[in-house]
Amino acid sequence: MVINRHERILKASPKAVGVLIDSLSSSHDQLWPHNRGWPAIQFDRPLQVGAIGGHGPIGYDVKTYTPSQEIVFRFTVPKGFNGTHGLHLEVVSPNQTRLTHVLEAKLEGGVWFAWTFMFRPMHDALVEDALDNAQILFEPNIKRQSWSLYVRFLRFAMRLIRQASTKTKVEQIQAEVKHGSE
Repeated sequence: MVINRHERILKASPKAVGVLIDSLSSSHDQLWPHNRGWPAIQFDRPLQVGAIGGHGPIGYDVKTYTPSQEIVFRFTVPKGFNGTHGLHLEVVSPNQTRLTHVLEAKLEGGVWFAWTFMFRPMHDALVEDALDNAQILFEPNIKRQSWSLYVRFLRFAMRLIRQASTKTKVEQIQAEVKHGSE
């Protein structure tokens, strides 16, 4: 069983932090770190129980949602990654709120290897970037955390894989068009 926890105490009211949770995947989302080049989080409808979506190669649906307080997603992809992840806020004081992301999953088959050497480092960097986004909104002078050399390498490798995949798809389409015109 994997339990992965990230949290940040924000100098903001619970109401202000709750707005960040509610804005996930919307056009005014300020929490998700798409500003750092992470794949967009997308759903087939606005946030609600049953909404289906994910980001990049990770798929999930909304298992529970308490607006402005908590959202929990259930993994659907990759196969063998069984569990949840989500955001929860907790009142520390009237002007301080703890924002926590918790991932709990049972890993089956070869997913343990992928989690350990690829997904975990990338996940940790993405979640820390999201928490940085939240903190910077309320404390603009805070410096963003930097990625490790390993995360920078993984992001570079993933970009090359996506480019190669896109190039292959374009070549397939061009071949189909050429074959269709003969």
